[in-house]
Amino acid sequence: MNKTIKRKYWVCFSIIAVILLVDQVVKLWIKTHLAIGDEISLIGDWCKIHFVENEGMAFGFSFGGTFGKLLLSLIRLAASVFIIILLNRLIKKNAGWVMLVSLSLIFVGAVGNLVDCCFYGICFSESTFEQVAVLFPEGGGYGKFLYGKVVDMFYFPLCEWTWPSWMPWLGGRHAEFFNAIFNVADAAICVGVTGLVIDQLFFAKSDDKVDEDSESLNEQTTISERNSSPEVE
Repeated sequence: MNKTIKRKYWVCFSIIAVILLVDQVVKLWIKTHLAIGDEISLIGDWCKIHFVENEGMAFGFSFGGTFGKLLLSLIRLAASVFIIILLNRLIKKNAGWVMLVSLSLIFVGAVGNLVDCCFYGICFSESTFEQVAVLFPEGGGYGKFLYGKVVDMFYFPLCEWTWPSWMPWLGGRHAEFFNAIFNVADAAICVGVTGLVIDQLFFAKSDDKVDEDSESLNEQTTISERNSSPEVE
């Protein structure tokens, strides 16, 4: 294994470890210090901590009740296994940095929320609007393995307005941008997906060209070695 590939392993898995640690530390603090709906203003009225829980999808979306929750957890688990296998193969092939870092971010985002789904129901008591959760409660957690809720907290309502009354369907309604509540893992997934799009738009062709040049150089080296080897009579 050459130095470049070793460095890519080290960088990718360092990114995964650091972001996963930050994601879980933030979630543990939120879960054990805030009740559902509690809010902390960080910068004015547009950058807040607002504690909510969801059934597992990014930005607070739910999916199909109890069965949907289980299915979503299993899909996230399968996706995490697939991505880490793919990441390992691409590192061995010396893929580009944008691709590798993007996949690392998507992987750690999936794993970060998967940890919530797998273990938070077992390890925590229920969070309510009046009660802060307890870690490792005496009576056991609020759910079973794979049925935990994902902790979300970052809330950036950058601006809000009321639609003019003359507008069809939307007239008179209050609107807000950006009203989704998310966590570190969600942010990692979004950045990773954006990175993959950028990689395909701007770097994929150059990476293919490098691979072709490398293969051509290897072929030329092999032919040269054959021509220079002494023939045995």
